[in-house]
Formats: sequence, C-alpha cells, structure tokens
Amino acid sequence: MRIGIVTATYLPSRNGVATSTALFVQGLRDRGHEVRVFAPRHPQAPRDPEPGVYRLNASFAGAQALGAPADYPVMLAPGPLLSARLPLRGVDVWHTMHPFLAGQLALRWGRLSRAPVVYTAHTQYDEYIHYAPLPSKVSRAMIHPHVSALARRMDAVLAPGRAMVDMLRGYGYGGEIELLPNPVSLSAFEGVSGAAFRAEFGLPQGAPLAVYLGRLAPEKNLDTMLAAFAQARARRPELRLLVVGDGPSREAAQAAAPEGVTFTGAVPYARVPEALSAADAFLTASTSEVLPMSMIEALAAGAPLVAARSPAALDLIAEGHNGTVREASPEALATGLLQVLAPAALPRMQEEARRSARQYDLPVRAAALEAVYERVIAARRERGASPRLFRSGGR
Repeated sequence: MRIGIVTATYLPSRNGVATSTALFVQGLRDRGHEVRVFAPRHPQAPRDPEPGVYRLNASFAGAQALGAPADYPVMLAPGPLLSARLPLRGVDVWHTMHPFLAGQLALRWGRLSRAPVVYTAHTQYDEYIHYAPLPSKVSRAMIHPHVSALARRMDAVLAPGRAMVDMLRGYGYGGEIELLPNPVSLSAFEGVSGAAFRAEFGLPQGAPLAVYLGRLAPEKNLDTMLAAFAQARARRPELRLLVVGDGPSREAAQAAAPEGVTFTGAVPYARVPEALSAADAFLTASTSEVLPMSMIEALAAGAPLVAARSPAALDLIAEGHNGTVREASPEALATGLLQVLAPAALPRMQEEARRSARQYDLPVRAAALEAVYERVIAARRERGASPRLFRSGGR
C-alpha cells in the first residue's frame, strides 16, 4: 500500500517521536510498502535527502518562541507552490503523530486522496506547557478541546501506552483507542558490547553501572534520580551512574551531581545500543513517561528498569522480573536499584529484560501497524470512500 506519514519531527531531530516514526517507516518499507514522509526541514538533514522524505518549511525561532525543545523545529504550512510539488495523490492511508498543523494537513490531504487518516497520540501536553509563553490555564483551555476534536475526526486513534489513553479521556475524547507500543530494532542490539563505551568515559569494567538515557529537562525529575543514586552509592561505594543525553537541565544537574556520576552529553543514535549495553540497570525518576524509546531500548540491551511509578513503568515492567517500579523518592529508588543490582538477582533479570523486549521488535510492531491501516482502508471502502469529517457513536 501507499502510506503518507505527516510528522512535526523527524530525523535528524533526536526525540522519541522522531525515532519511533523513522523505525516504523523502515519496518513498513521492509514489508514492501511505499511510505512517503512529510516532515519539517532540518538544518542538519543530509544534503542527499532520504528517498521518500519530503521536507516542509520550518522555523527554529518559532519553536523557541513556543517553548519547544531546541532540536524540534516548528513546521510551517506549505503554500500552494510547494503543495503542488508534493506527491499527495494516490495515497491509500495517512498517518499523523501530532494534533496541530501536522494533523490538520493529514486530514486535508486525506480528503484530497479520499483516504482514511490515523492519529497516534504521543505527547502528554500538560507536562510541557510550562515551556509555552502562555499561562498554564490558558494553554490547557486551548489544547484539550483541540486535541479531542481532532481525534474525533480520525478513522483510528492509536496510543503507545496507557498514559496517552488516560490523557485523551481527560481531554474529553470518548471514542475507541487502540494501544500500539513504540518499536525497537532488536537486531541493532545483537552482539553489542558496552566495554568500549565504558572505557571511553573512564568507567571501570567491573563496576556496577546504572544508566539514564534521555532528555535532561525539569519533567525528568533529575534531582530525585541523583539523590537516589547518592543513597545507593553510600551503601555500595563502587556503584557508578552514567547520564547520557542533553537538555536545558544539564548544567544544573552536573553542578548538583554526587561523586560517581558521569555525564556524556548527547551521543549519536547509532551509539545508543552501545551505551545501554554498558549498563547493568537503567534508572529513571521521571513520573510523566508515556512509553519512552529509551526504556524499551534498555530492555533490548538487557538492562532491567528501576523506575519511578509512571504509566510507562507500569506498562513495561513485570515487577521483580525485568525491573522494579518504586515511588518517586530517593529512598525508594535507591532500595530498588540495589535490589536489582544484587548479584543473586541481576543475571536473571537481565535475561528477562531481553525476553520482555521481543514484543516491541520492529517487525512485530510494523505488522501490527499494517493491520491497522488495512482495517481503516477496508472500512473506508465499505462506506463508499466518502470522506467523513466527524464520526458518530460518542466520538
């Protein structure tokens, strides 16, 4: 089939939505489908564009004004000349990951090609409105009804985890939501050793090592994570923590970090398997996670999760098997980390972490997404391919 994906973030941007979208594109193409990606321009994009990727105008200044991360350009609406050059016709199904301009474009282009439109809700916007230049109450009053109204216009609504289901319900959307977790390419983790990564950052090969990989930002609760590590290290002095990533909180986190913590800064995505394979466990104190790529990737690398209670932790962790869920306090997380790293428990939990990641393997998830597309295409054909802006039945 011919699939059109409209996304507000794509490689080389470094975030979970960009990464999971790119993986799904790869997985769908591997299954023989033609995938056309419509994404904002990025100054670091390769000079030879990826085949099938069509770049729309974007503004980094606009992103900063709206409080978006520095590597997250704001997509601009294409004008008539650019739109006329885009391959918008002949698409069998459209898919968008965003409820704002990207979602509106997907709906518009879906009407043009008389094709169904699928929406994946990825972002808990209430956790990020403190970045916006508007009062929180105003932002919520604008975002909640907008997202709910857009979801009602879709042929299918997907969510990577229970957090997004709860968010959509809280926004007032009462229609059907299907869980479709993010993918991970398990083949990228096969036979990977973290020994060189440890050596590069001066970490002893035999020392127990916890790793955090992700954005360094206020919503990640980094102070609690660092305090938990400090308490755990007081009981196990050889323990180390590797913090992989960058963001607005990096400087403050580095200044407050206890002894035994190493910050790497951002690393290329190709090195993520190496970084996570260096770990004995993955540590996070964030309570706002949806279903982050980093936690799934940690499982793929055989690193059990030690996580503060969050919807993502509850979705991913089988308690005592591939990790542990604790309250978001330094004491609780420190105790959980030490229990996971206990020599009697760690080898078994590492093996169970790898086993639990299999359900997220890219071929499995791409096949599941393909089934969603086939279903909405068949449903549209049964309706005579007549576009509908709104669906009945409580939506």
